[in-house]
Amino acid sequence: MLLGPRRTGRPIGMSLSSILSPTRIAVLDRASSADELIDTLAGLLSEGREDAARKTVADSLRQRERMGSTAIGHGVALPHGRNDVFDEARAAFVRLRSPIGFGAMDEEDVDLVLALSVPAHFTHQHLQLLAEIAERFSDEDFRAALRGASDADALARLLTED
Repeated sequence: MLLGPRRTGRPIGMSLSSILSPTRIAVLDRASSADELIDTLAGLLSEGREDAARKTVADSLRQRERMGSTAIGHGVALPHGRNDVFDEARAAFVRLRSPIGFGAMDEEDVDLVLALSVPAHFTHQHLQLLAEIAERFSDEDFRAALRGASDADALARLLTED
């Protein structure tokens, strides 16, 4: 089981740094829609796998969005989906130079988007990871640092420091 004692406040083996590779972090000049952004995120999550894998990941993200927006406010969205493409949880992060609508309750467009793809059998782990990520993104200083980061390498340092 992945979860262990909560010494650090994170499930053992499930810190953001353990599931977010620097190759899955990007700064985008623009995305024309939430749908286009989901395709981009699915591509980052799939990292070179065949088109079928990317499509499955994108479909799982879209399926969750149909249940309700994953925008959590303050310009942040956490699209996530379960599928059988990977044996482990994966994350991808995109900062948009031009925010887009994502159906947020606060009606604020999003520019910080962290996507998760988790194995279909993940239930408790998935929810715990989402809660911890949402808590991290609720910090105003953290969001400001992400928005002020000069490039994807700087974003990677901020996102993966435990």
